[in-house]
Amino acid sequence: MISVLQRVRQAHVEVAGQTIGRIDQGLLVLVCAEQGDTEAEADRLLAKLLKLRIFNDPAGKMNLSVQDVGGGLLLVSQFTLAADTRGGNRPGFSQAAAPAEGRRLYDHFVQRARAQHPQVQTGEFAADMQVHLVNDGPVTIPLRIEPAALLQKR
Repeated sequence: MISVLQRVRQAHVEVAGQTIGRIDQGLLVLVCAEQGDTEAEADRLLAKLLKLRIFNDPAGKMNLSVQDVGGGLLLVSQFTLAADTRGGNRPGFSQAAAPAEGRRLYDHFVQRARAQHPQVQTGEFAADMQVHLVNDGPVTIPLRIEPAALLQKR
């Protein structure tokens, strides 16, 4: 799975002019399932992002996790993270999971996040969304969790 984490002071997502998810301090997480991903990759991605120490401690060092600061999660599906731009000027998306599988894995990811973190908001899978944020820092971190099958081949 691929994700981009943005540490935010606030963020919200709109669909058709209506706000459907909103957080104050926390992480905006753009997430994409790729072909070969399973629930195991979604679970590993969630575990990593919940513990990633990217919030400042009182000394100003990035030493605290979103859990430590009591921040929110705004989870937004974004299949375009799987873009292949190596050939030509039009990106290809053949590495993204098929829509039904992408939705299933995104829903699993959201369900697991809600079970493990008290403040979780979401976008809407496959919708035309407008995402608004105030990036804190800015701190923006790409995070990729490789399928276990690929890790075993290395």
